[in-house]
Amino acid sequence: MVVSRSGSPRSDAHRIEIGKKMDSFARLKIWGFALLLILQLGDGFYLPGSYPHKYGVGDSLSVKVNSITSIETEMPFSYYSLPFCRPTEGVKDSAENLGEILMGDRIENSPYKFKMFTNETEIFLCQTKPLSADEFKLMKERIDEMYQVNLILDNLPAIRYTKKESFMVRWTGYPVGIKVQDAYYLFNHLKFTVLVHKYEEANMARVMGTGDAAEMIPTGGTPGSETPGYMVVGFEVVPCNFVHNAKSLKDVQMYGKYKSPIKCDPTTVALPIKENEPIVFTYEVTFQESDIKWPSRWDAYLKMEGSKVHWFSIMNSMMVITFLAGIVLVIFLRTVRRDLTRYEELDKEAQAQMNEELSGWKLVVGDVFRAPTNSALLCVMVGNGVQILGMAVVTVLFAALGFMSPASRGTLLTGMLVFFMILGIAAGYAAVRLWRTMGCGDGKGWASVSWKVACFFPGIAFVILTTLNFLLWGSHSTGAIPFSLFVVLILLWFCISVPLTLIGGYFGARAPHIEYPVRTNQIPREIPAQKYPSWLLVLGAGTLPFGTLFIELFFIMSSIWMGRVYYVFGFLLIVFILLVVVCAEVSIVLTYMHLCVEDWKWWWKSFFASGSVAIYIFLYSINYLIFDLKSLSGPVSATLYLGYSLLMVLAIMLATGTVGFLSSFWFVHYLFSSVKLD
Repeated sequence: MVVSRSGSPRSDAHRIEIGKKMDSFARLKIWGFALLLILQLGDGFYLPGSYPHKYGVGDSLSVKVNSITSIETEMPFSYYSLPFCRPTEGVKDSAENLGEILMGDRIENSPYKFKMFTNETEIFLCQTKPLSADEFKLMKERIDEMYQVNLILDNLPAIRYTKKESFMVRWTGYPVGIKVQDAYYLFNHLKFTVLVHKYEEANMARVMGTGDAAEMIPTGGTPGSETPGYMVVGFEVVPCNFVHNAKSLKDVQMYGKYKSPIKCDPTTVALPIKENEPIVFTYEVTFQESDIKWPSRWDAYLKMEGSKVHWFSIMNSMMVITFLAGIVLVIFLRTVRRDLTRYEELDKEAQAQMNEELSGWKLVVGDVFRAPTNSALLCVMVGNGVQILGMAVVTVLFAALGFMSPASRGTLLTGMLVFFMILGIAAGYAAVRLWRTMGCGDGKGWASVSWKVACFFPGIAFVILTTLNFLLWGSHSTGAIPFSLFVVLILLWFCISVPLTLIGGYFGARAPHIEYPVRTNQIPREIPAQKYPSWLLVLGAGTLPFGTLFIELFFIMSSIWMGRVYYVFGFLLIVFILLVVVCAEVSIVLTYMHLCVEDWKWWWKSFFASGSVAIYIFLYSINYLIFDLKSLSGPVSATLYLGYSLLMVLAIMLATGTVGFLSSFWFVHYLFSSVKLD
């Protein structure tokens, strides 16, 4: 046996190796402990959604109301704009985030109150004052425009099921009323069904409250020592029209027992509304224990109609577009590589002779990096495109991971605004560095470019939203942005977004500009006459990127304008990545085609080659308005739709155009740096 003496190199190396193994084992234990801690904490809450609320038998449950909405007008109005019953403590607004207000949500308290696991029937709510002529006219208008009442219990919207032929149709909310022949009927009796699940998680943090001010209380004591509790996992409503007996209303107080039995039949109507006559409201509530667990309670809302068609269409579209893009890319790479290989295999004399007989893209070597017209505008648009593209990537990624669920209203729009402001740094940096590159390192005017980036797209959006907001203000819609929120948005713009963009521009001015691999001639080369207009090819190039997203676009449009819940953000992330790849490939191919016909003005064309997809999206929006939203009533509603569509299309054009331009810029730089031409 060989024994190494202490202090020998062999012994030191052995001890160092053992020490490294022990350090690795210690790090592994730390990571394992952190993972166990995360998993243990994961037992205390769920994603997506909010914390579970435990209610004891007899605890008070309060129903809230949101704005009434209609797919006929796309203009939300306050629930209390109609002569409904009001709570005794007065109407109070719930705390709303920025996204909720921008979406037109106005969540308020309501007079509907329940007691956990306590069934109640024939509950008298109120009798309104006789309807005035204006109230009667407004009620008829809201019924004609198919407005829906949206109730909320424990953060769950009320859901309604109707039978159509042999299957059940799910609706969120219930209609204000219905028109039969020339008579208008208001649904004045509501039959609620609350689905509850028994509280079972002994190791889960107990959360008390109704959602507005929840307080976490760690569980303690022995399992089973707590009183039984329930969690709300479903909220259903059946609206009815019922003729109330005048004698039964005598001496009945709010929440008192109605003296006559009420039979709720949603298929029949009996009492039309009339001018100068009051309306009586009643309700009933039934609690049912359900097998639905709390994390799964949103499943009923997230089921998208035609899911099989959705999945099949998306997969089919991805395979077709990937196949076509792959073919184009392979052909393109083979062509370019053959040109470069043939040139590099020649000796110097042959290269000199070939330079005199150059054709195609090699002829524009002295003009290919010549600064385009309106170069500052191009830099500004690319900067805004980087900002919008980054915002879209981060937002879709967070949504796909479940951090922006429908249970958290307004978080998606709030997140988009926050990410857009933060990414002002990237916008300023990209625009100013591109500006310096076009100026061959000249950094003069970087502050002006940064200011233009900070004000270009936000300014256009501000003008469009302000114009649409005046229309909503004139209609007294809750979709109108309040003046105070307008002030907040302007402060966020000029106090956060603009300074961050200027900071990004400062770093872009200090960063080294991109060196061109070839020199630019003083006299520009004449572009030969083309057989066909080059811009026609550029506009037609947008069809390929449009093919990647038009199926997903239908579901997104249905979510925005038809009131459906969109939650397949995983698919959206895949389609988004595919769209970026296709935009890059299409722009590169068109840039190469223009260079081959000696057209060196590729800058703007590469931007609009992929950005032209916005034209087809806008045409699709018009098609959707005509054929899918054909019930949209009034010029105000159509103007709102087209205004929001125009803003969306502009953002898509900037994002996709930026992808195409940056891809083409990299390609041209790589192409002309791969071969030396005198």
